[in-house]
Formats: sequence, C-alpha cells, structure tokens
Amino acid sequence: MSKNSVTLIDVAKQAGVALVTASRALNGTGFVSDETRKKVVAAAKALGYSPNLSAKILKGGRPNLLGLAVSNLQSSVINEIISAVSLAAKQAGLDLIIYNASTELGAPKQQDINRVLGGLCEGILLVLPTAQEGLLAEFESSSVPVVLINYWRNETRLPTVRGDNYEGSRAAVGHLIGLGHSRIAFITGSSYTGQSQERQRGYQDALKQAGIRPVKSLVVQGDFTQSGGFEAAQQLLAQPKRPTAIFAANDAMAIGAMDALKEKGLQIPGDVSVVGFDDSPASNHVYPRLTTVRQPLSDIGEQAVRLILQRIRGQSPADGVDDAPIELPSALVIRDSCGPSPEAVLG
Repeated sequence: MSKNSVTLIDVAKQAGVALVTASRALNGTGFVSDETRKKVVAAAKALGYSPNLSAKILKGGRPNLLGLAVSNLQSSVINEIISAVSLAAKQAGLDLIIYNASTELGAPKQQDINRVLGGLCEGILLVLPTAQEGLLAEFESSSVPVVLINYWRNETRLPTVRGDNYEGSRAAVGHLIGLGHSRIAFITGSSYTGQSQERQRGYQDALKQAGIRPVKSLVVQGDFTQSGGFEAAQQLLAQPKRPTAIFAANDAMAIGAMDALKEKGLQIPGDVSVVGFDDSPASNHVYPRLTTVRQPLSDIGEQAVRLILQRIRGQSPADGVDDAPIELPSALVIRDSCGPSPEAVLG
C-alpha cells in the first residue's frame, strides 16, 4: 500500500478502533482516552497516513491550522516572533499559515485577512503594530478567535501579548546615569506604533527621578531605520554642546548613530556612549558591541499561542481578567558601547 493511498479507514483498522474515534484522536476533537489516542497516532505513523487538507475543509472541518498576519517580513523583531510562534504552534499540534499584511499597498483590511485565514484557521494571531481602531473593532466581533502580538497603538478589547517598553527604557537610561552621564539624548521612533512613546516616557522619567532636567533639543525624531538614526545623530552632533550619550528607540537607529559618530572621528564609548532597544542579532556583531534592551520575543510568541489556544477551546484566562494585556518584562543587556561620561572623567 502506497502512503498516498492510505486513508483514515486504514488507520482505524490498524488501531482497532471505530472510524469516528480515529478521527477524533487525530483531530483533537471530542473525548478520546490517552491510551487510544496513542494507538491511533502510532498506527497513522506506521502507515504513513497524511490527512487530505482539501477533503477536510470540504467536510466543514478545520485543518488544525493557526493563522499569523504580519505587516513587515523584513523586520528582525517580527521574524523572531514568527519563529517563536511557529515552534509553539508545532508543539501544540498546529501548523502555521503566514499572511503578509504589508502596509505598502495600503492599510491591511480585516476582510482580506479573514478571506485568507478565517475559513482555514482555528485562530488568528496579528502582528500589526500600526493597526487602527476600525480594524481592531472588526476583529473584536470576529467569529474566529484573535490575539494581538506586541500591540500598543490603540486601546482594544482584543487579548494582547506584548513586551515591556517603559521599564526597559528606564533601566537603560538609569545605566547611563550611573556612569555619570547627564546630557543624554533620545532618538525617537515612528510615532504610529505607540512603542516609541513608551520608550520616551521611560527615558524622561529616568532623568527626572535622577534630578536631571530633560532638555528638549536632545530629543530628535527618528523612524526606526539605520539611516534615520544616522541623520538624527548628525543633528545632535551639530548642536553647540553635543550629548555624552545617545539612547535610540531601537537597535537599527542606534547602529546608525554609531555610524555618524565614527564618521566624525568620535570614539564609542570614550566620547559618546550609545544604547539601543530590541537586542537584534546585529547588536552583538557591530563594533563596539551594542548595549541594548532585550525584548522577550520568544516568550511573547509562546504566550500568544497559549492564549489563542485558550480562546479556541473556549477557556477563560486563569486570572479571570479577559481584557488586560499580558506584558512581559524586558532586560538590559550591557555590552561595550557604554562607558563613563567624559565630563565625569575630566571632573
């Protein structure tokens, strides 16, 4: 018997169970004892059985698929989330379909995402940091369970799993203050995700708590890109009194700032210290290695899958709080791009 010709009937006969029992064991629906499930899975494996996806859909079933809609496949942060979600889904017995909801062709639409994922998937995870209220409202009334990942822009009733921005930023600036820096600049990211604002709030509060008055001219606009960080650092270096440290709202801009410092012949961290945010792969490979804030991206992906499975199974969260975002802590990663303030050394 070829593997292509093996049917669920063959699996049921091999396991010595009824056809409906074999179906429930492999689909994870209905009650089947652990012993029976193991027998059916072993029989399917021995026969090389592979369920026909099209047939299952035509019968009105769902093919154990999880949907993931993302807005930027070029982002290292989003790619790490994809990897974590994929692993967690596989461990839960689900396969993953990724939908590219790029904003290059206009704002993503709920009907487009539902058209591709809604009819196929048990649930949908959304990594859409720029999603607006109208889109979220449509998903709030969706019949398919939906969970947001790393979303900050608007208030929503959708369950959300995200990483901390505020405390990590406060820790990063506190580290610079501990090294004697008081003239600390901040390069903001794009305002439309909401994450940059949280990081700026952490920056400002760390300064205030240390008794340092924030200087408006030391906060310059960036756009989460390396070139944006380069241009923002150039603006900072053109000021009559340059900063002794730069905190950028992500690693790409921090690396761009380092490029600008090197172009001016300045030493990092001897003349200017630099801190980023995200702990992207590049942060550990630039010279000097970048001090940064690590987002718990693997944990975010894992928690998001756990939460969507709860929704699929109709379970309530253990703490009874349905709408509160799950926020996971970030961590400061100290490397080589920070040192004592030259002003403190001279003093």
